[in-house]
Amino acid sequence: MACVTEKTKLVRRSLCPVSISLEVFGDRWSLLIVRDLMVRGYRRFKEFQESGEGIATNILSDRLQRLEASGIITAEAEETDGRRVNYRLTEKGIDLAPVLLELLLWGARNEKTAAPCAVMENMAKNRDEVLAEVRRRWRDRDPTPVLPKFESDGRMETKRRAG
Repeated sequence: MACVTEKTKLVRRSLCPVSISLEVFGDRWSLLIVRDLMVRGYRRFKEFQESGEGIATNILSDRLQRLEASGIITAEAEETDGRRVNYRLTEKGIDLAPVLLELLLWGARNEKTAAPCAVMENMAKNRDEVLAEVRRRWRDRDPTPVLPKFESDGRMETKRRAG
């Protein structure tokens, strides 16, 4: 593993790698955008907006800009329609795959989630294969979702019934 040692222009709270990592991608919206790019195969603003997380358009726009400025994602004009933008993880972004996999497994193991237990157990047993497949899909620009879409949680169900 190569460490970056050159001086950065940003002012950091500390030089602790965890602190710096959290400054770059540590808010929930940024991690959910990275998740959607990596696991769900999303590419467009509208897909992120309609992901079911309830992100406001101004927050989504801000987080996409921050992730791009940090080198986690890149924005590319769509080949068939130059007015449309597709987002894609950079190599720096795809390097977050092990972190997201562990967050996914931790959440499924320790909290009530909609993630199918059999799928989570399989992923936990086959971490290296899962990570290799995520990287292959990224390299090949394959937007096929890595995980099946989970059912809505109770909050979303209640919100829909009430509306």
